[in-house]
Amino acid sequence: MELKDKLLASFMAFEEKIKDNEDLHEVRNHAIKNFENKGFPTKKEEAWKYTSLNAILKNDFSVFPKKENAIEFKDVKKYFLHEIDTYKVVFIDGIFSSFLSSTTHDGLDVCLMASALSKPKYKMVIDTYFNQIASKEESLTSLNTAFSLEGAYINIPKSKVVEKPIEIIYFSTGNEAALMVQPRNLIIVGENAHVQIVERHQSLNSNPVLTNSVTEIFAQKRAIVDYYKVQNDVQTANLIDNTYIAQKQESRVAVHTFSFGGNITRNNLNFYHQGERIDSTLKGITIIGDKQHVDHYTLVQHATPNCESHQNYKTILHDSSTGVFNGKIFVEKEAQKTDAFQQNNNILIGDKATINAKPQLEIFADDVKCSHGCTIGQLDESAMFYMQQRGIPKKEAKALLMYAFTSEVTNSIKIPELKAKIGRIIADKLGVNMGFDL
Repeated sequence: MELKDKLLASFMAFEEKIKDNEDLHEVRNHAIKNFENKGFPTKKEEAWKYTSLNAILKNDFSVFPKKENAIEFKDVKKYFLHEIDTYKVVFIDGIFSSFLSSTTHDGLDVCLMASALSKPKYKMVIDTYFNQIASKEESLTSLNTAFSLEGAYINIPKSKVVEKPIEIIYFSTGNEAALMVQPRNLIIVGENAHVQIVERHQSLNSNPVLTNSVTEIFAQKRAIVDYYKVQNDVQTANLIDNTYIAQKQESRVAVHTFSFGGNITRNNLNFYHQGERIDSTLKGITIIGDKQHVDHYTLVQHATPNCESHQNYKTILHDSSTGVFNGKIFVEKEAQKTDAFQQNNNILIGDKATINAKPQLEIFADDVKCSHGCTIGQLDESAMFYMQQRGIPKKEAKALLMYAFTSEVTNSIKIPELKAKIGRIIADKLGVNMGFDL
């Protein structure tokens, strides 16, 4: 049975077990009908022109884990920011792990989406926010909406500055021969509140995994949100990450995406402005090799005046790896005084690596400052020669140049321990001991 047919056949049984209110049943049924009509995206669609899911979909994925699996913290400690104390929301094969999680009631509302979707006390919040900015037409987002159950629900109250970062981690044990999981996160950050969140999806063995994740983030007036995605999975893991962000007046949201591992990774990152003097930041680093594939698809919709957006994506491709950057800035007629910047720089190591870059500007306002730039090339031979002339071996010289290439993004990480961790991952990906504290 094809995966699409398996999912459609499983939906009725799934619906019967879920204790949602009638409104959510209607949302789920509309979503599954959209997925049934559209199916999985193909390269015939412009947005998926350079990314094919055909090879992934040949796996016989289990769509529900058969049982809950225990993991010892010592076996997964390296995947956490263990250098500092954090709030932790952990899932194993799509199921919440109370043993590995560490949450609090210290003025925060951190719980499971399953609880938020089913308990009456959350109904008003769910009716207001759930599935409000997630695409109703995009087929994989619709699929996630239809099966949404487990995931993180985070509601930061007005004027709350969260003292510790929040980590959301999804582990796949590999106890299933092949597993598909569909986490759903809902994050609401109140007026003048500030939060830092780190998200990671991690397989613990080489069995194929397909993760179809959806996250909705609502930043209220003057809220500050720093969101970090760490994607450094094994090469049999596949991730489709759909993130939708709505920003109110004077809010500041920054999303950093670090793509180092996995087989096929697709990041859909969408920002929607709903007030004036908003600041949106999108930054990313991609370092991959072999036959890995990473596709970044970004959208910033400037709909209100006096707002800014800044995009900066750095890519290093080795071997026969392929990268995609499809970034779109949309400036509506009312969005006067917009300041939007987009930069995408790519380094190809060798003759077989490929990058497909498509920066886009659609501007309907006449008083704006918008720019985009894209570069594709190899390492500067004169810089390599200069460093080697001063006694730096070729391998280390190459690594230093590539590390410097990524530093513009890493320098903007606001969690020092995460910055050090990302630095170590980059050094490892470049295959060299940098010889200094990262």
